[in-house]
Amino acid sequence: MRGSGWKRLTGWATIEGQILRRRHFTPAILERIAQRIGECERAHTGELMLAIEAVSPAHEPDSHARALEVFGKLRVWDTPLNTGVLLYLALDRHCIELIADRGVAAPAAAWPEVCERLRHHLRQGRYVEGILAAVDDIEGICARHCPPAEGQDGANQLPDRPVLL
Repeated sequence: MRGSGWKRLTGWATIEGQILRRRHFTPAILERIAQRIGECERAHTGELMLAIEAVSPAHEPDSHARALEVFGKLRVWDTPLNTGVLLYLALDRHCIELIADRGVAAPAAAWPEVCERLRHHLRQGRYVEGILAAVDDIEGICARHCPPAEGQDGANQLPDRPVLL
């Protein structure tokens, strides 16, 4: 879902990103998403973090590279079993990226399917439903590939509340 070149040239992409964030990611919605993430993470050792960027920085024009940068800056990699997963949305660029740490032994084909389902929801303007469905999809993958480890106290290693960048 890449924005067209005219949106970038005119600055409309920046305005659109801000509008989308304000309209679809209110404090109440962010809390609802955080609760869903917290509930889902109880069944496995996977840790999901959602990062929503209204306006992508000019220094990194590639959304995948930006998602990797955010993965590092938010320390998604810093979990005891290396089971962090980042769901990154660049609203101005209409991009979705999913990055999983090396401890999540899911097949590579699982992640694009989640992104495509989320993309379908977003195109229809169903942001909250799409994000919640993506959280459920990611948590399903983590439940299969990051089972609870013996001796793990189930402590939440990453914040559940989505991060607005």
